[in-house]
Amino acid sequence: MFGRSRLETKTPDQILRMRRAGLVVGQTLQLMAQTLRPGITTKQLDELAEEHIRGCGATPSFLGYHGFTGTLCTSVNEEVVHGIPGPRVLQDGDLISIDCGAIVDGWHGDAAISLVVGGREAGRPEDLALIDATEDSMWAGIAALSVGESLYEVGAGVEDSVAASGERHGQDYGIVEDYVGHGIGTQMHMDPQVPNYRVRDKGPTVRSGVTVAIEPMVTLGSAETRVLQDDWTVVTTDGSRAAHWENTVAVTDDGLWVLTALDGGKDRLQALGARFGPLG
Repeated sequence: MFGRSRLETKTPDQILRMRRAGLVVGQTLQLMAQTLRPGITTKQLDELAEEHIRGCGATPSFLGYHGFTGTLCTSVNEEVVHGIPGPRVLQDGDLISIDCGAIVDGWHGDAAISLVVGGREAGRPEDLALIDATEDSMWAGIAALSVGESLYEVGAGVEDSVAASGERHGQDYGIVEDYVGHGIGTQMHMDPQVPNYRVRDKGPTVRSGVTVAIEPMVTLGSAETRVLQDDWTVVTTDGSRAAHWENTVAVTDDGLWVLTALDGGKDRLQALGARFGPLG
């Protein structure tokens, strides 16, 4: 149903259904992290992800979406989001963001992780710091969600976290503004949009039962982007590397439940002082 704020809310039963889709996504991304290695192609990762999703009784969200040809988005180095899986062979030290979506009984889950090919020991220090800064900002944004508060507190939390990480690492990070988080439920992308940066507008008020995908994209340089000729792949205009993290989150009177995190987000939420509120 929609309230006066126009934010769609979900019943507890519907959130439990979304958790099923979220677990498929979380397990698929875990499998991708375990499989990732130098010499593998992005297409091979994609084929494995599709096999796993379908083996779980789910359907890939991305495959065929507005003509997209992959089950995953695989964005490498200066690619920010929407990279198309293909014959590209991944090299030691590449920074790859893997975005995954799945549908179970009509309900969607959507999440993304960023990793270094060959493991953290193969990564450049600045890339490891970027990955960690982006992940930390996602959790800060999630922890800012609370019933009765403005949805746009998410963006303030993300921006403050990125700024703190930048100061700590001596790096001026860019927060991509052209692509933002979103509502999610029976469709992968729904209203409202969820900025990853501070905005003046108070924005809609969070109500119990709201489900959103929080997904900051952060760069080592300029936040400006452009789309390649394939009409999908988004890259930084200055060639700087980018990281992307995402989770699907349910907000209820009981607290927060990260539907695409295998542990529901318990450890990270509690570390930030946010209330962990799983259903069932």
